[in-house]
Amino acid sequence: MFEEASEVFDNMFKSSFPLTFIVFIPAVLILVSPLPAEAAHEFTVYRMQQYDLQGQPYGTRNAILNTEARTVEAEVLSRRCVIMRLAEFSYEEYQKALRQSAGAVVIILPKNMSAMPQDIVQQFMELEPEMLATETIVPVYFAMEDDELLSIYTQTLTSSSSQGSLSAAEVLLHTATANGFQMVTSGAQSKAVSDWAITSLEGRLAGVGGEDLPTIVVVAHYDSFGVAPWLSYGADSNGSGVSMLLELARLFSKLYTYKRTHAGYNLLFFVSGGGKFNYQGTKRWLEDNLDHTDSSLLQDNVAFVLCLDTLGNGDSLHLHVSKPPKEGSPQFSLLKELELVAASQYPEVKFSMVHKKINLADDMLAWEHERFGIRRLPAFTLSHLPSHRLAQRFSIMDVRSVSPSSRHGAGEPPAGPHVDVKKLSRNTKLVAEALARVIYNLTDKGAPGDLQIFTEQMQVQDEQQSAVVDWLTAQPRAAQLVDKDSSVVSTLEYHLGHYLKDVKRHYVKADKRDPEFVFYDQLKQTMNAYRVKPAIFDLLLAVCIAAYLGMMYLAIQNFGVFYSVVRRITQPKTKVN
Repeated sequence: MFEEASEVFDNMFKSSFPLTFIVFIPAVLILVSPLPAEAAHEFTVYRMQQYDLQGQPYGTRNAILNTEARTVEAEVLSRRCVIMRLAEFSYEEYQKALRQSAGAVVIILPKNMSAMPQDIVQQFMELEPEMLATETIVPVYFAMEDDELLSIYTQTLTSSSSQGSLSAAEVLLHTATANGFQMVTSGAQSKAVSDWAITSLEGRLAGVGGEDLPTIVVVAHYDSFGVAPWLSYGADSNGSGVSMLLELARLFSKLYTYKRTHAGYNLLFFVSGGGKFNYQGTKRWLEDNLDHTDSSLLQDNVAFVLCLDTLGNGDSLHLHVSKPPKEGSPQFSLLKELELVAASQYPEVKFSMVHKKINLADDMLAWEHERFGIRRLPAFTLSHLPSHRLAQRFSIMDVRSVSPSSRHGAGEPPAGPHVDVKKLSRNTKLVAEALARVIYNLTDKGAPGDLQIFTEQMQVQDEQQSAVVDWLTAQPRAAQLVDKDSSVVSTLEYHLGHYLKDVKRHYVKADKRDPEFVFYDQLKQTMNAYRVKPAIFDLLLAVCIAAYLGMMYLAIQNFGVFYSVVRRITQPKTKVN
Protein backbone atom coordinates (compact mmCIF):
# COMPACT_ATOMS: atom_id res chain seq x y z
CA MET A 1 0.00 0.00 0.00
CA PHE A 2 2.78 2.47 0.90
CA GLU A 3 4.55 1.70 -2.40
CA GLU A 4 1.37 2.64 -4.28
CA ALA A 5 0.97 5.91 -2.30
CA SER A 6 4.58 6.74 -3.01
CA GLU A 7 4.08 6.32 -6.71
CA VAL A 8 0.89 8.44 -6.67
CA PHE A 9 2.52 11.36 -4.82
CA ASP A 10 5.66 11.07 -6.91
CA ASN A 11 3.76 11.20 -10.20
CA MET A 12 1.41 13.96 -9.01
CA PHE A 13 4.08 16.40 -7.90
CA LYS A 14 6.58 15.61 -10.66
CA SER A 15 4.02 16.15 -13.38
CA SER A 16 2.37 19.21 -11.81
CA PHE A 17 4.76 21.70 -10.14
CA PRO A 18 2.11 24.46 -10.08
CA LEU A 19 -0.02 22.20 -7.93
CA THR A 20 2.85 22.06 -5.45
CA PHE A 21 2.99 25.85 -5.51
CA ILE A 22 -0.74 26.14 -4.92
CA VAL A 23 -0.78 23.68 -2.05
CA PHE A 24 2.14 24.94 -0.01
CA ILE A 25 2.35 28.72 -0.61
CA PRO A 26 -1.12 29.61 0.80
CA ALA A 27 -0.39 27.53 3.89
CA VAL A 28 2.93 29.29 4.42
CA LEU A 29 1.40 32.74 3.92
CA ILE A 30 -1.36 32.03 6.41
CA LEU A 31 1.13 30.87 8.99
CA VAL A 32 3.71 33.66 8.65
CA SER A 33 1.62 36.67 7.57
CA PRO A 34 2.30 39.52 10.01
CA LEU A 35 -0.40 41.07 12.13
CA PRO A 36 -1.54 44.56 11.21
CA ALA A 37 0.75 47.30 12.59
CA GLU A 38 -0.47 48.56 15.94
CA ALA A 39 0.08 52.18 17.02
CA ALA A 40 2.04 52.12 20.25
CA HIS A 41 1.41 55.81 20.84
CA GLU A 42 -0.14 58.84 19.19
CA PHE A 43 1.13 62.26 20.23
CA THR A 44 1.34 65.87 19.07
CA VAL A 45 4.60 67.20 17.64
CA TYR A 46 5.63 70.78 16.93
CA ARG A 47 7.86 71.48 13.96
CA MET A 48 10.87 73.74 14.01
CA GLN A 49 10.54 77.20 12.50
CA GLN A 50 10.41 77.46 8.72
CA TYR A 51 10.41 80.91 7.20
CA ASP A 52 12.18 83.11 4.68
CA LEU A 53 13.35 86.58 5.66
CA GLN A 54 14.60 88.93 2.97
CA GLY A 55 15.16 85.98 0.65
CA GLN A 56 17.19 83.98 3.18
CA PRO A 57 15.71 80.61 4.25
CA TYR A 58 15.74 79.65 7.94
CA GLY A 59 14.83 76.51 9.86
CA THR A 60 13.77 73.09 8.63
CA ARG A 61 12.55 72.72 5.06
CA ASN A 62 10.80 69.37 5.39
CA ALA A 63 7.74 68.12 7.25
CA ILE A 64 7.18 64.50 6.16
CA LEU A 65 8.38 61.73 8.45
CA ASN A 66 8.03 57.96 7.98
CA THR A 67 11.07 56.14 9.30
CA GLU A 68 12.37 53.89 12.06
CA ALA A 69 13.36 55.34 15.43
CA ARG A 70 16.90 55.39 16.80
CA THR A 71 18.80 57.33 19.44
CA VAL A 72 22.14 59.05 18.88
CA GLU A 73 23.90 56.09 20.52
CA ALA A 74 23.24 53.97 17.42
CA GLU A 75 26.13 53.46 15.00
CA VAL A 76 24.06 54.20 11.90
CA LEU A 77 21.59 57.10 11.84
CA SER A 78 21.10 57.44 8.10
CA ARG A 79 17.41 57.57 7.18
CA ARG A 80 16.43 57.02 10.81
CA CYS A 81 14.33 59.15 13.14
CA VAL A 82 16.74 60.22 15.85
CA ILE A 83 15.03 60.70 19.24
CA MET A 84 16.69 62.94 21.83
CA ARG A 85 15.69 64.12 25.28
CA LEU A 86 16.32 67.73 26.22
CA ALA A 87 18.07 66.63 29.41
CA GLU A 88 20.78 64.89 27.34
CA PHE A 89 20.64 67.20 24.31
CA SER A 90 23.86 68.59 22.86
CA TYR A 91 24.56 70.50 19.69
CA GLU A 92 27.33 68.05 18.74
CA GLU A 93 24.90 65.09 18.78
CA TYR A 94 22.35 67.15 16.87
CA GLN A 95 24.96 67.92 14.22
CA LYS A 96 25.97 64.24 14.15
CA ALA A 97 22.41 63.31 13.20
CA LEU A 98 22.37 65.93 10.45
CA ARG A 99 25.77 64.88 9.07
CA GLN A 100 24.68 61.25 8.84
CA SER A 101 21.58 62.28 6.86
CA ALA A 102 19.09 61.25 9.50
CA GLY A 103 15.53 60.91 8.32
CA ALA A 104 14.28 63.22 11.08
CA VAL A 105 15.04 64.48 14.58
CA VAL A 106 12.52 64.45 17.43
CA ILE A 107 13.49 66.30 20.63
CA ILE A 108 11.48 65.35 23.72
CA LEU A 109 10.80 68.26 26.08
CA PRO A 110 9.84 67.88 29.75
CA LYS A 111 6.28 68.57 30.84
CA ASN A 112 7.40 71.52 32.93
CA MET A 113 10.25 73.20 31.09
CA SER A 114 10.60 75.82 33.80
CA ALA A 115 11.59 73.09 36.27
CA MET A 116 14.67 72.12 34.26
CA PRO A 117 18.12 72.76 35.81
CA GLN A 118 19.45 76.20 35.02
CA ASP A 119 22.54 75.03 33.11
CA ILE A 120 20.44 72.90 30.72
CA VAL A 121 17.96 75.74 30.13
CA GLN A 122 20.73 78.24 29.47
CA GLN A 123 22.55 75.86 27.15
CA PHE A 124 19.45 75.16 25.08
CA MET A 125 18.55 78.85 24.85
CA GLU A 126 21.98 79.58 23.43
CA LEU A 127 21.62 76.73 20.93
CA GLU A 128 18.23 77.81 19.58
CA PRO A 129 19.63 80.60 17.35
CA GLU A 130 22.31 78.23 16.03
CA MET A 131 19.69 75.63 15.12
CA LEU A 132 17.80 78.27 13.14
CA ALA A 133 20.80 80.05 11.65
CA THR A 134 20.78 78.00 8.46
CA GLU A 135 18.21 75.91 6.63
CA THR A 136 17.97 72.21 7.49
CA ILE A 137 16.66 69.61 5.06
CA VAL A 138 15.97 67.14 7.87
CA PRO A 139 12.53 67.61 9.52
CA VAL A 140 12.97 68.59 13.18
CA TYR A 141 10.13 68.15 15.65
CA PHE A 142 9.57 68.77 19.35
CA ALA A 143 7.26 66.71 21.55
CA MET A 144 6.15 67.02 25.16
CA GLU A 145 7.19 64.10 27.34
CA ASP A 146 4.63 61.63 28.67
CA ASP A 147 4.84 58.10 30.04
CA GLU A 148 4.26 56.36 26.70
CA LEU A 149 6.72 58.52 24.81
CA LEU A 150 9.31 58.06 27.55
CA SER A 151 8.82 54.28 27.30
CA ILE A 152 9.37 54.42 23.54
CA TYR A 153 12.55 56.43 24.06
CA THR A 154 13.82 54.00 26.73
CA GLN A 155 13.22 50.94 24.55
CA THR A 156 14.83 52.61 21.55
CA LEU A 157 17.80 53.70 23.67
CA THR A 158 18.31 50.16 24.97
CA SER A 159 18.20 48.77 21.44
CA SER A 160 20.58 51.43 20.09
CA SER A 161 23.07 51.26 22.97
CA SER A 162 23.42 47.46 23.06
CA GLN A 163 24.63 47.23 19.49
CA GLY A 164 27.98 48.86 20.19
CA SER A 165 29.21 46.12 22.56
CA LEU A 166 28.12 43.05 20.56
CA SER A 167 29.79 41.04 17.84
CA ALA A 168 28.60 41.27 14.24
CA ALA A 169 26.61 38.02 14.50
CA GLU A 170 25.04 39.11 17.80
CA VAL A 171 24.16 42.48 16.35
CA LEU A 172 22.53 40.77 13.37
CA LEU A 173 20.54 38.44 15.61
CA HIS A 174 19.57 41.24 17.99
CA THR A 175 18.51 43.47 15.11
CA ALA A 176 16.41 40.72 13.57
CA THR A 177 14.59 39.79 16.78
CA ALA A 178 14.20 43.18 18.50
CA ASN A 179 11.02 45.25 18.35
CA GLY A 180 11.34 48.73 16.84
CA PHE A 181 9.17 51.80 16.33
CA GLN A 182 8.19 53.36 13.04
CA MET A 183 7.59 57.10 13.44
CA VAL A 184 5.00 58.48 11.02
CA THR A 185 3.53 61.99 10.75
CA SER A 186 -0.01 62.49 9.57
CA GLY A 187 0.46 65.78 7.73
CA ALA A 188 1.55 66.71 4.23
CA GLN A 189 4.66 68.47 3.02
CA SER A 190 4.92 72.10 4.11
CA LYS A 191 4.13 74.88 1.67
CA ALA A 192 4.28 78.65 1.73
CA VAL A 193 1.29 80.47 3.20
CA SER A 194 -0.04 83.05 0.77
CA ASP A 195 -1.55 86.41 1.70
CA TRP A 196 -0.70 86.14 5.40
CA ALA A 197 -1.47 89.42 7.17
CA ILE A 198 0.47 90.66 10.19
CA THR A 199 -1.78 92.87 12.30
CA SER A 200 -0.77 95.89 14.39
CA LEU A 201 -2.92 98.19 16.53
CA GLU A 202 -2.79 101.87 17.39
CA GLY A 203 -4.73 104.18 19.66
CA ARG A 204 -4.26 107.70 20.97
CA LEU A 205 -4.93 110.22 23.70
CA ALA A 206 -5.15 113.72 22.28
CA GLY A 207 -3.46 116.53 24.16
CA VAL A 208 -4.99 119.91 24.91
CA GLY A 209 -3.75 123.46 24.32
CA GLY A 210 -3.11 123.87 20.60
CA GLU A 211 -2.78 122.21 17.22
CA ASP A 212 0.95 121.60 16.93
CA LEU A 213 1.35 119.65 20.15
CA PRO A 214 4.34 117.34 20.67
CA THR A 215 3.62 113.63 20.44
CA ILE A 216 5.02 110.87 22.63
CA VAL A 217 4.82 107.40 21.07
CA VAL A 218 4.81 104.25 23.24
CA VAL A 219 5.45 101.00 21.36
CA ALA A 220 5.57 97.28 22.22
CA HIS A 221 5.48 94.25 19.90
CA TYR A 222 3.14 91.47 20.96
CA ASP A 223 4.42 88.44 19.02
CA SER A 224 6.73 85.79 20.47
CA PHE A 225 9.54 83.74 18.98
CA GLY A 226 11.36 80.46 19.61
CA VAL A 227 12.78 77.46 17.83
CA ALA A 228 9.22 76.07 17.43
CA PRO A 229 6.31 78.50 16.81
CA TRP A 230 3.71 76.42 18.68
CA LEU A 231 5.93 76.41 21.79
CA SER A 232 6.71 80.15 21.78
CA TYR A 233 4.86 81.86 24.61
CA GLY A 234 7.07 84.93 25.05
CA ALA A 235 6.33 85.77 28.67
CA ASP A 236 9.10 88.31 29.22
CA SER A 237 9.71 88.99 25.53
CA ASN A 238 7.40 90.55 25.01
CA GLY A 239 4.37 89.82 27.16
CA SER A 240 5.85 92.08 29.81
CA GLY A 241 6.20 94.97 27.34
CA VAL A 242 2.59 94.67 26.17
CA SER A 243 1.36 94.46 29.77
CA MET A 244 3.27 97.64 30.64
CA LEU A 245 1.91 99.46 27.57
CA LEU A 246 -1.69 98.59 28.46
CA GLU A 247 -1.18 99.74 32.05
CA LEU A 248 0.39 103.00 30.90
CA ALA A 249 -2.59 103.53 28.58
CA ARG A 250 -4.95 102.97 31.51
CA LEU A 251 -3.11 105.34 33.85
CA PHE A 252 -2.75 108.22 31.42
CA SER A 253 -6.30 107.82 30.11
CA LYS A 254 -7.42 108.60 33.66
CA LEU A 255 -5.18 111.66 33.82
CA TYR A 256 -6.43 112.86 30.43
CA THR A 257 -10.04 112.47 31.57
CA TYR A 258 -9.80 115.41 33.97
CA LYS A 259 -9.41 118.94 32.72
CA ARG A 260 -6.92 119.79 35.45
CA THR A 261 -4.53 116.98 34.45
CA HIS A 262 -5.11 116.99 30.69
CA ALA A 263 -1.60 117.66 29.40
CA GLY A 264 -0.28 119.39 26.30
CA TYR A 265 1.12 116.20 24.77
CA ASN A 266 -0.44 113.77 22.32
CA LEU A 267 0.09 110.20 23.46
CA LEU A 268 0.18 107.59 20.70
CA PHE A 269 0.20 103.90 21.66
CA PHE A 270 1.23 101.28 19.10
CA VAL A 271 1.11 97.48 19.58
CA SER A 272 3.10 96.08 16.70
CA GLY A 273 3.03 92.69 15.00
CA GLY A 274 5.91 90.90 13.33
CA GLY A 275 8.37 92.26 15.85
CA LYS A 276 10.45 89.08 15.81
CA PHE A 277 10.69 89.27 12.01
CA ASN A 278 12.63 92.48 11.75
CA TYR A 279 9.71 94.56 13.04
CA GLN A 280 7.63 94.24 9.87
CA GLY A 281 4.52 95.73 11.47
CA THR A 282 6.41 98.83 12.63
CA LYS A 283 8.05 99.25 9.23
CA ARG A 284 4.72 99.24 7.39
CA TRP A 285 3.13 101.54 9.99
CA LEU A 286 5.89 104.08 9.48
CA GLU A 287 5.54 103.84 5.71
CA ASP A 288 1.78 104.37 5.95
CA ASN A 289 2.15 107.38 8.25
CA LEU A 290 5.18 109.04 6.69
CA ASP A 291 4.90 108.19 2.99
CA HIS A 292 1.26 107.54 2.18
CA THR A 293 -0.68 110.17 4.08
CA ASP A 294 -0.61 113.92 4.60
CA SER A 295 -2.01 113.99 8.14
CA SER A 296 -0.30 111.96 10.81
CA LEU A 297 0.97 112.58 14.30
CA LEU A 298 4.28 111.05 13.22
CA GLN A 299 4.75 113.75 10.59
CA ASP A 300 4.43 116.59 13.01
CA ASN A 301 6.20 117.20 16.29
CA VAL A 302 7.38 113.84 17.67
CA ALA A 303 9.02 114.36 21.05
CA PHE A 304 10.32 110.78 21.26
CA VAL A 305 9.37 107.13 20.74
CA LEU A 306 9.66 104.80 23.73
CA CYS A 307 9.78 101.10 22.85
CA LEU A 308 9.13 98.59 25.65
CA ASP A 309 10.84 95.19 25.49
CA THR A 310 11.56 92.50 28.14
CA LEU A 311 10.72 94.40 31.32
CA GLY A 312 9.34 91.63 33.54
CA ASN A 313 12.37 90.83 35.62
CA GLY A 314 15.73 91.98 36.95
CA ASP A 315 16.89 94.90 39.05
CA SER A 316 18.36 96.89 36.20
CA LEU A 317 16.95 99.01 33.40
CA HIS A 318 18.83 99.91 30.24
CA LEU A 319 17.84 102.65 27.82
CA HIS A 320 19.13 101.50 24.45
CA VAL A 321 19.78 104.36 22.03
CA SER A 322 21.17 104.63 18.52
CA LYS A 323 22.23 108.22 19.07
CA PRO A 324 22.78 109.81 22.51
CA PRO A 325 20.13 112.49 23.11
CA LYS A 326 21.18 116.14 23.06
CA GLU A 327 20.84 118.19 26.20
CA GLY A 328 17.63 120.19 26.25
CA SER A 329 15.73 117.79 23.98
CA PRO A 330 12.64 115.84 25.12
CA GLN A 331 14.66 112.63 24.79
CA PHE A 332 17.27 114.01 27.16
CA SER A 333 14.50 115.01 29.58
CA LEU A 334 13.15 111.45 29.68
CA LEU A 335 16.65 110.08 30.22
CA LYS A 336 17.19 112.38 33.19
CA GLU A 337 13.74 111.71 34.63
CA LEU A 338 14.29 107.97 34.47
CA GLU A 339 17.61 108.41 36.27
CA LEU A 340 15.99 110.68 38.89
CA VAL A 341 12.99 108.42 39.61
CA ALA A 342 15.18 105.32 39.81
CA ALA A 343 17.62 106.98 42.21
CA SER A 344 14.98 108.68 44.38
CA GLN A 345 12.19 106.12 44.53
CA TYR A 346 13.75 102.77 43.53
CA PRO A 347 17.41 102.74 44.64
CA GLU A 348 17.58 98.97 44.08
CA VAL A 349 17.18 99.56 40.34
CA LYS A 350 20.39 100.21 38.43
CA PHE A 351 19.62 102.47 35.47
CA SER A 352 21.99 103.09 32.55
CA MET A 353 22.05 104.17 28.93
CA VAL A 354 23.45 101.79 26.29
CA HIS A 355 24.60 103.32 23.01
CA LYS A 356 24.71 101.19 19.86
CA LYS A 357 24.73 102.51 16.31
CA ILE A 358 22.37 101.06 13.74
CA ASN A 359 24.12 98.51 11.55
CA LEU A 360 22.21 98.37 8.27
CA ALA A 361 24.44 95.52 7.08
CA ASP A 362 22.90 93.13 9.62
CA ASP A 363 20.00 90.94 8.52
CA MET A 364 18.11 91.74 11.72
CA LEU A 365 17.78 95.04 13.56
CA ALA A 366 18.86 94.90 17.19
CA TRP A 367 15.91 96.70 18.81
CA GLU A 368 12.58 98.10 17.67
CA HIS A 369 13.63 101.73 18.13
CA GLU A 370 16.06 101.29 15.22
CA ARG A 371 13.07 101.14 12.84
CA PHE A 372 12.18 104.66 13.96
CA GLY A 373 15.81 105.79 13.94
CA ILE A 374 16.12 104.82 10.27
CA ARG A 375 13.26 107.24 9.56
CA ARG A 376 15.00 109.92 11.65
CA LEU A 377 12.55 109.82 14.53
CA PRO A 378 14.06 110.12 18.03
CA ALA A 379 13.54 106.74 19.67
CA PHE A 380 14.94 104.34 22.26
CA THR A 381 14.13 100.96 23.78
CA LEU A 382 13.80 100.32 27.50
CA SER A 383 14.70 96.81 28.67
CA HIS A 384 16.17 95.02 31.66
CA LEU A 385 18.54 93.26 29.23
CA PRO A 386 21.91 94.93 28.60
CA SER A 387 22.25 93.49 25.08
CA HIS A 388 20.00 92.54 22.19
CA ARG A 389 22.01 89.35 21.68
CA LEU A 390 20.86 87.64 24.88
CA ALA A 391 19.16 84.35 24.09
CA GLN A 392 16.06 84.77 26.28
CA ARG A 393 14.56 87.18 23.74
CA PHE A 394 14.15 84.34 21.24
CA SER A 395 13.52 81.18 23.23
CA ILE A 396 10.76 78.68 23.92
CA MET A 397 12.09 78.71 27.51
CA ASP A 398 10.57 82.17 28.00
CA VAL A 399 7.54 81.00 29.97
CA ARG A 400 5.22 82.52 32.55
CA SER A 401 6.81 81.27 35.78
CA VAL A 402 9.58 79.09 37.17
CA SER A 403 9.26 76.33 39.70
CA PRO A 404 11.39 76.79 42.81
CA SER A 405 12.56 73.17 42.41
CA SER A 406 14.68 74.24 39.48
CA ARG A 407 17.00 76.22 41.69
CA HIS A 408 20.31 74.68 42.55
CA GLY A 409 20.79 76.77 45.63
CA ALA A 410 18.94 79.24 47.79
CA GLY A 411 20.87 82.21 46.44
CA GLU A 412 20.85 81.28 42.76
CA PRO A 413 18.45 82.79 40.22
CA PRO A 414 15.69 80.61 38.78
CA ALA A 415 16.25 78.78 35.53
CA GLY A 416 15.30 80.53 32.33
CA PRO A 417 13.50 83.78 31.59
CA HIS A 418 10.19 84.42 33.28
CA VAL A 419 8.04 87.25 34.58
CA ASP A 420 8.18 88.47 38.16
CA VAL A 421 4.95 90.45 38.48
CA LYS A 422 6.23 92.52 41.39
CA LYS A 423 9.24 93.68 39.40
CA LEU A 424 7.11 94.26 36.31
CA SER A 425 4.75 96.46 38.34
CA ARG A 426 7.69 98.31 39.89
CA ASN A 427 9.20 98.96 36.46
CA THR A 428 5.80 100.10 35.16
CA LYS A 429 5.44 102.59 37.97
CA LEU A 430 8.97 103.85 37.41
CA VAL A 431 8.29 104.45 33.71
CA ALA A 432 4.90 106.03 34.41
CA GLU A 433 6.40 108.43 36.96
CA ALA A 434 9.20 109.43 34.57
CA LEU A 435 6.78 109.98 31.68
CA ALA A 436 4.47 112.06 33.88
CA ARG A 437 7.39 114.24 35.00
CA VAL A 438 8.26 114.88 31.34
CA ILE A 439 4.67 115.54 30.27
CA TYR A 440 3.91 117.92 33.18
CA ASN A 441 7.44 119.37 33.28
CA LEU A 442 7.66 118.68 37.01
CA THR A 443 11.44 118.99 37.40
CA ASP A 444 11.50 122.52 36.01
CA LYS A 445 8.62 123.34 38.34
CA GLY A 446 10.75 122.29 41.32
CA ALA A 447 9.01 119.01 42.16
CA PRO A 448 11.23 116.71 44.24
CA GLY A 449 12.43 113.43 42.76
CA ASP A 450 10.58 111.34 45.36
CA LEU A 451 7.20 112.88 44.47
CA GLN A 452 4.84 110.03 43.59
CA ILE A 453 2.00 110.77 41.21
CA PHE A 454 0.51 107.33 40.78
CA THR A 455 -0.75 106.51 44.25
CA GLU A 456 -4.03 105.45 45.83
CA GLN A 457 -6.72 105.45 43.10
CA MET A 458 -4.07 106.00 40.44
CA GLN A 459 -1.63 103.32 41.48
CA VAL A 460 -0.37 100.54 39.22
CA GLN A 461 -2.61 97.47 39.48
CA ASP A 462 -0.47 94.40 40.08
CA GLU A 463 -3.38 91.99 39.68
CA GLN A 464 -4.38 93.41 36.32
CA GLN A 465 -0.84 93.22 34.97
CA SER A 466 -0.56 89.65 36.22
CA ALA A 467 -3.84 88.77 34.50
CA VAL A 468 -2.64 90.28 31.22
CA VAL A 469 0.60 88.29 31.35
CA ASP A 470 -1.33 85.12 32.22
CA TRP A 471 -3.63 85.68 29.27
CA LEU A 472 -0.81 86.46 26.83
CA THR A 473 1.16 83.36 27.84
CA ALA A 474 -1.87 81.05 27.74
CA GLN A 475 -1.38 80.59 23.99
CA PRO A 476 1.62 80.76 21.63
CA ARG A 477 1.87 84.13 19.87
CA ALA A 478 4.30 83.41 17.04
CA ALA A 479 3.66 85.68 14.08
CA GLN A 480 2.77 82.64 11.92
CA LEU A 481 -0.07 81.74 14.29
CA VAL A 482 -1.68 85.13 14.97
CA ASP A 483 -3.83 86.11 12.00
CA LYS A 484 -6.21 89.04 11.72
CA ASP A 485 -9.06 86.98 13.22
CA SER A 486 -7.04 85.76 16.19
CA SER A 487 -8.40 86.23 19.71
CA VAL A 488 -5.05 87.79 20.62
CA VAL A 489 -5.64 90.67 18.20
CA SER A 490 -9.31 91.14 19.06
CA THR A 491 -8.67 91.13 22.82
CA LEU A 492 -5.81 93.62 22.52
CA GLU A 493 -8.07 95.79 20.39
CA TYR A 494 -10.77 95.62 23.05
CA HIS A 495 -8.41 96.67 25.86
CA LEU A 496 -6.94 99.53 23.84
CA GLY A 497 -10.43 100.69 22.92
CA HIS A 498 -11.36 100.75 26.60
CA TYR A 499 -8.69 103.37 27.34
CA LEU A 500 -7.84 105.11 24.05
CA LYS A 501 -9.50 106.91 21.17
CA ASP A 502 -9.37 106.18 17.43
CA VAL A 503 -8.19 102.60 17.88
CA LYS A 504 -7.57 100.99 14.50
CA ARG A 505 -5.77 98.12 12.86
CA HIS A 506 -2.89 98.14 10.43
CA TYR A 507 -2.05 95.18 8.20
CA VAL A 508 1.11 94.19 6.41
CA LYS A 509 1.28 91.52 3.71
CA ALA A 510 4.40 90.34 1.96
CA ASP A 511 4.93 91.57 -1.59
CA LYS A 512 4.13 88.76 -4.01
CA ARG A 513 6.99 89.53 -6.40
CA ASP A 514 9.75 90.19 -3.86
CA PRO A 515 8.48 89.15 -0.41
CA GLU A 516 10.40 90.34 2.63
CA PHE A 517 9.01 87.44 4.66
CA VAL A 518 7.43 84.08 3.85
CA PHE A 519 5.75 81.77 6.38
CA TYR A 520 5.08 78.04 5.96
CA ASP A 521 2.38 75.73 7.27
CA GLN A 522 2.43 72.23 8.87
CA LEU A 523 3.89 73.59 12.11
CA LYS A 524 1.82 71.26 14.30
CA GLN A 525 1.10 67.63 13.47
CA THR A 526 0.09 64.29 14.94
CA MET A 527 2.79 61.62 15.03
CA ASN A 528 2.19 57.89 15.42
CA ALA A 529 4.73 55.43 16.76
CA TYR A 530 4.05 51.93 15.38
CA ARG A 531 5.56 48.77 16.83
CA VAL A 532 7.38 47.07 13.97
CA LYS A 533 10.09 44.54 13.25
CA PRO A 534 13.19 45.91 11.53
CA ALA A 535 13.65 45.53 7.78
CA ILE A 536 16.31 42.85 8.23
CA PHE A 537 13.70 40.70 10.00
CA ASP A 538 11.63 40.67 6.81
CA LEU A 539 14.73 39.71 4.84
CA LEU A 540 15.62 36.83 7.15
CA LEU A 541 12.01 35.68 7.19
CA ALA A 542 11.97 35.63 3.40
CA VAL A 543 15.20 33.59 3.35
CA CYS A 544 13.77 31.07 5.81
CA ILE A 545 10.56 30.73 3.81
CA ALA A 546 12.53 30.23 0.59
CA ALA A 547 14.74 27.59 2.23
CA TYR A 548 11.71 25.79 3.63
CA LEU A 549 9.93 25.77 0.29
CA GLY A 550 13.09 24.59 -1.45
CA MET A 551 13.51 21.72 0.97
CA MET A 552 9.85 20.75 0.63
CA TYR A 553 10.04 20.88 -3.16
CA LEU A 554 13.14 18.65 -3.25
CA ALA A 555 11.55 16.24 -0.81
CA ILE A 556 8.39 15.99 -2.89
CA GLN A 557 10.23 15.67 -6.20
CA ASN A 558 12.23 12.81 -4.76
CA PHE A 559 9.50 11.34 -2.62
CA GLY A 560 10.06 7.81 -3.95
CA VAL A 561 13.77 7.88 -3.20
CA PHE A 562 13.12 9.43 0.19
CA TYR A 563 10.50 6.80 0.99
CA SER A 564 12.77 3.96 -0.08
CA VAL A 565 15.58 5.23 2.12
CA VAL A 566 13.30 5.68 5.09
CA ARG A 567 11.77 2.24 4.55
CA ARG A 568 15.16 0.61 4.24
CA ILE A 569 16.28 2.20 7.48
CA THR A 570 13.14 1.42 9.43
CA GLN A 571 12.48 -2.08 8.01
CA PRO A 572 13.45 -4.80 10.54
CA LYS A 573 16.22 -7.10 9.45
CA THR A 574 15.28 -10.76 8.77
CA LYS A 575 17.25 -13.44 10.53
CA VAL A 576 19.05 -15.96 8.36
CA ASN A 577 19.04 -19.51 9.73
